[in-house]
Amino acid sequence: MPKLSPNVTDVVVMANAAQEAGADAISMINTLLGMAIDVEARRPVLGNVFGGLSGPAIKPVALRMVYQVAKAVDLPILGGGGIMYARDAIEFMMAGATAVSIGTGTFVNPRLAIEVIDGMRHYVAGHNLTSVRRIVGAAIM
Repeated sequence: MPKLSPNVTDVVVMANAAQEAGADAISMINTLLGMAIDVEARRPVLGNVFGGLSGPAIKPVALRMVYQVAKAVDLPILGGGGIMYARDAIEFMMAGATAVSIGTGTFVNPRLAIEVIDGMRHYVAGHNLTSVRRIVGAAIM
């Protein structure tokens, strides 16, 4: 299961290459490259100049990429990037992810995964769905 980077020109090309190479699934996405500058020191804050941006700020990019890849390949997708609530996980699944991963959010709330699972169960029951699988790809047009 390769993890695709958002720091490419066309993530669909990368996903197709992974599928053609025999990947069983795809994990998306990794951090976006970012930087910060110390205006007093007039130099980059990070020793490596660039660093990984993660968390809620990358969610719109991650959702877009999951959606694009889900339309292009026939592989399970592990989607993640900025999941802080059950609603976020549901969005990823509606965009085509068959499962989700939670990273940065667990630093803020160590119980986040449990809360997301509970929230997804509530959503499924509240919408008279038989399974969370019923929402996978629901937003793909």
